[in-house]
Amino acid sequence: MSRPHIIGVAGGSGSGKTYFAKELQKMLGSENCSILYQDNYYIDQSARFDGDGGSVNFDHPQALDFTLLARGLQTLKMGQPLQVPIYDFVTHSRKTETLLENPKKVIIVDGILILHSKEVRAELDEAVFFDTPEDLRFQRRLHRDVHERGRTPEGVKKQFELQVRPMHDEFVEPSKRHAQTIVTDSGDYHAVLSQFTHRLQNTLPVR
Repeated sequence: MSRPHIIGVAGGSGSGKTYFAKELQKMLGSENCSILYQDNYYIDQSARFDGDGGSVNFDHPQALDFTLLARGLQTLKMGQPLQVPIYDFVTHSRKTETLLENPKKVIIVDGILILHSKEVRAELDEAVFFDTPEDLRFQRRLHRDVHERGRTPEGVKKQFELQVRPMHDEFVEPSKRHAQTIVTDSGDYHAVLSQFTHRLQNTLPVR
Protein backbone atom coordinates (compact mmCIF):
# COMPACT_ATOMS: atom_id res chain seq x y z
CA MET A 1 0.00 0.00 0.00
CA SER A 2 1.23 3.53 -0.81
CA ARG A 3 1.79 6.07 1.94
CA PRO A 4 -1.46 7.19 3.62
CA HIS A 5 -2.99 10.54 2.71
CA ILE A 6 -3.42 12.42 5.99
CA ILE A 7 -6.15 15.05 6.41
CA GLY A 8 -6.39 17.32 9.44
CA VAL A 9 -9.93 18.30 10.42
CA ALA A 10 -10.00 21.17 12.90
CA GLY A 11 -12.29 23.87 14.29
CA GLY A 12 -13.77 24.87 17.61
CA SER A 13 -15.37 22.41 20.00
CA GLY A 14 -18.81 21.62 18.58
CA SER A 15 -17.98 23.08 15.17
CA GLY A 16 -19.07 19.99 13.22
CA LYS A 17 -15.57 18.70 12.48
CA THR A 18 -16.17 15.25 14.01
CA TYR A 19 -19.45 14.86 12.12
CA PHE A 20 -17.58 15.70 8.92
CA ALA A 21 -14.76 13.26 9.73
CA LYS A 22 -17.17 10.40 10.44
CA GLU A 23 -19.25 11.09 7.34
CA LEU A 24 -16.16 11.25 5.14
CA GLN A 25 -14.99 7.93 6.59
CA LYS A 26 -18.42 6.44 5.91
CA MET A 27 -18.41 7.63 2.30
CA LEU A 28 -14.87 6.37 1.64
CA GLY A 29 -15.41 3.13 3.57
CA SER A 30 -13.83 2.10 6.85
CA GLU A 31 -11.58 -0.30 4.95
CA ASN A 32 -10.02 2.73 3.21
CA CYS A 33 -10.22 5.42 5.88
CA SER A 34 -9.57 5.71 9.61
CA ILE A 35 -9.84 8.56 12.16
CA LEU A 36 -7.37 9.52 14.85
CA TYR A 37 -8.87 11.71 17.56
CA GLN A 38 -6.98 14.42 19.42
CA ASP A 39 -9.04 13.52 22.50
CA ASN A 40 -7.17 10.21 22.80
CA TYR A 41 -3.94 12.09 23.40
CA TYR A 42 -4.74 14.00 26.58
CA ILE A 43 -2.07 13.87 29.27
CA ASP A 44 -3.16 12.09 32.47
CA GLN A 45 -4.92 14.70 34.62
CA SER A 46 -6.28 12.48 37.41
CA ALA A 47 -4.07 14.06 40.08
CA ARG A 48 -5.04 17.62 39.16
CA PHE A 49 -8.68 17.52 38.09
CA ASP A 50 -10.88 19.49 40.51
CA GLY A 51 -14.05 20.07 38.51
CA ASP A 52 -15.21 21.65 35.27
CA GLY A 53 -13.65 25.05 34.79
CA GLY A 54 -11.09 24.27 37.49
CA SER A 55 -7.31 24.09 37.39
CA VAL A 56 -7.17 21.64 34.46
CA ASN A 57 -7.68 23.42 31.15
CA PHE A 58 -8.47 20.75 28.55
CA ASP A 59 -8.60 23.37 25.82
CA HIS A 60 -4.99 24.51 26.26
CA PRO A 61 -2.33 22.93 24.02
CA GLN A 62 -0.29 21.90 27.07
CA ALA A 63 -3.03 19.42 28.05
CA LEU A 64 -2.22 17.30 25.01
CA ASP A 65 0.67 15.07 23.97
CA PHE A 66 1.10 16.27 20.40
CA THR A 67 4.54 14.69 20.17
CA LEU A 68 3.00 11.26 20.70
CA LEU A 69 0.30 12.00 18.12
CA ALA A 70 2.87 13.14 15.55
CA ARG A 71 4.96 10.01 16.16
CA GLY A 72 1.83 7.92 15.71
CA LEU A 73 1.21 9.49 12.31
CA GLN A 74 4.81 8.75 11.36
CA THR A 75 4.30 5.12 12.36
CA LEU A 76 1.23 4.83 10.12
CA LYS A 77 3.11 6.51 7.27
CA MET A 78 5.71 3.76 7.50
CA GLY A 79 2.94 1.20 7.04
CA GLN A 80 3.09 -0.05 10.61
CA PRO A 81 0.14 -0.61 12.99
CA LEU A 82 -0.34 1.92 15.79
CA GLN A 83 -1.36 1.43 19.42
CA VAL A 84 -3.64 4.41 20.08
CA PRO A 85 -4.02 5.50 23.72
CA ILE A 86 -7.49 5.73 25.30
CA TYR A 87 -8.31 8.66 27.58
CA ASP A 88 -11.04 8.15 30.18
CA PHE A 89 -12.99 11.39 30.69
CA VAL A 90 -14.65 10.04 33.82
CA THR A 91 -11.45 9.26 35.72
CA HIS A 92 -9.31 11.74 33.74
CA SER A 93 -6.60 9.18 33.23
CA ARG A 94 -5.15 7.17 30.37
CA LYS A 95 -6.39 3.58 30.27
CA THR A 96 -3.95 0.68 30.28
CA GLU A 97 -5.53 -0.82 27.16
CA THR A 98 -5.06 0.74 23.72
CA LEU A 99 -6.79 0.72 20.33
CA LEU A 100 -5.08 -0.98 17.41
CA GLU A 101 -5.09 1.22 14.31
CA ASN A 102 -3.83 -0.24 11.04
CA PRO A 103 -2.63 1.98 8.17
CA LYS A 104 -5.33 2.98 5.68
CA LYS A 105 -5.25 4.87 2.39
CA VAL A 106 -6.77 7.91 4.11
CA ILE A 107 -6.18 8.94 7.72
CA ILE A 108 -8.24 11.75 9.23
CA VAL A 109 -6.87 13.57 12.28
CA ASP A 110 -9.71 15.20 14.24
CA GLY A 111 -9.11 17.84 16.92
CA ILE A 112 -9.58 21.48 17.89
CA LEU A 113 -5.85 22.16 18.32
CA ILE A 114 -4.18 19.95 15.74
CA LEU A 115 -3.42 22.90 13.43
CA HIS A 116 -1.87 24.81 16.34
CA SER A 117 0.71 22.05 16.76
CA LYS A 118 3.68 22.48 14.42
CA GLU A 119 4.64 18.82 14.98
CA VAL A 120 1.24 17.54 13.87
CA ARG A 121 0.93 19.99 10.99
CA ALA A 122 4.19 18.67 9.59
CA GLU A 123 2.58 15.23 9.17
CA LEU A 124 -0.57 16.46 7.39
CA ASP A 125 -1.08 16.46 3.64
CA GLU A 126 -3.97 18.91 3.87
CA ALA A 127 -6.27 20.47 6.44
CA VAL A 128 -9.89 21.59 6.78
CA PHE A 129 -11.12 24.12 9.35
CA PHE A 130 -14.78 24.46 10.41
CA ASP A 131 -15.55 28.08 11.27
CA THR A 132 -18.84 27.75 13.16
CA PRO A 133 -20.76 30.38 15.24
CA GLU A 134 -20.06 30.26 18.99
CA ASP A 135 -23.68 29.80 20.12
CA LEU A 136 -24.06 26.68 18.00
CA ARG A 137 -20.72 25.30 19.18
CA PHE A 138 -21.72 25.80 22.82
CA GLN A 139 -25.07 24.01 22.45
CA ARG A 140 -23.38 21.00 20.82
CA ARG A 141 -20.67 20.86 23.50
CA LEU A 142 -23.26 21.14 26.27
CA HIS A 143 -25.19 18.16 24.90
CA ARG A 144 -22.05 16.06 24.40
CA ASP A 145 -20.47 16.71 27.79
CA VAL A 146 -23.67 16.12 29.77
CA HIS A 147 -24.78 12.99 27.91
CA GLU A 148 -21.44 11.39 27.04
CA ARG A 149 -19.02 12.58 29.72
CA GLY A 150 -21.18 12.72 32.84
CA ARG A 151 -20.82 16.45 33.47
CA THR A 152 -23.35 18.94 34.80
CA PRO A 153 -24.81 21.76 32.67
CA GLU A 154 -23.50 24.29 35.20
CA GLY A 155 -19.98 22.84 35.02
CA VAL A 156 -20.02 22.78 31.23
CA LYS A 157 -21.12 26.44 31.06
CA LYS A 158 -18.45 27.48 33.58
CA GLN A 159 -15.79 25.60 31.64
CA PHE A 160 -16.91 27.15 28.36
CA GLU A 161 -16.77 30.69 29.72
CA LEU A 162 -13.51 30.33 31.65
CA GLN A 163 -11.57 28.06 29.32
CA VAL A 164 -13.19 27.02 26.04
CA ARG A 165 -13.98 30.52 24.74
CA PRO A 166 -10.65 32.17 25.64
CA MET A 167 -8.64 29.17 24.38
CA HIS A 168 -10.63 29.18 21.14
CA ASP A 169 -9.86 32.86 20.63
CA GLU A 170 -6.17 32.47 21.53
CA PHE A 171 -5.24 29.16 19.89
CA VAL A 172 -8.00 27.58 17.78
CA GLU A 173 -9.29 30.50 15.70
CA PRO A 174 -5.80 31.72 14.66
CA SER A 175 -4.85 28.20 13.54
CA LYS A 176 -7.32 28.30 10.66
CA ARG A 177 -4.68 30.14 8.61
CA HIS A 178 -2.96 26.77 8.24
CA ALA A 179 -6.01 25.16 6.58
CA GLN A 180 -6.36 24.85 2.82
CA THR A 181 -10.15 24.56 3.13
CA ILE A 182 -12.30 26.68 5.48
CA VAL A 183 -15.95 25.71 5.87
CA THR A 184 -18.14 28.58 7.09
CA ASP A 185 -21.57 27.04 6.50
CA SER A 186 -22.77 26.07 10.00
CA GLY A 187 -25.17 23.38 8.88
CA ASP A 188 -24.82 21.87 5.40
CA TYR A 189 -21.53 20.05 4.86
CA HIS A 190 -22.79 17.81 2.09
CA ALA A 191 -21.21 19.79 -0.74
CA VAL A 192 -17.79 19.74 0.95
CA LEU A 193 -18.16 16.04 1.72
CA SER A 194 -19.01 15.26 -1.89
CA GLN A 195 -16.02 17.26 -3.16
CA PHE A 196 -13.60 15.50 -0.81
CA THR A 197 -15.04 12.07 -1.51
CA HIS A 198 -14.95 12.50 -5.30
CA ARG A 199 -11.38 13.85 -5.27
CA LEU A 200 -10.02 11.16 -2.95
CA GLN A 201 -11.73 8.35 -4.82
CA ASN A 202 -10.16 9.54 -8.07
CA THR A 203 -6.66 10.36 -6.87
CA LEU A 204 -5.79 7.62 -4.38
CA PRO A 205 -7.80 5.64 -5.66
CA VAL A 206 -10.33 4.67 -3.02
CA ARG A 207 -13.20 2.39 -3.95
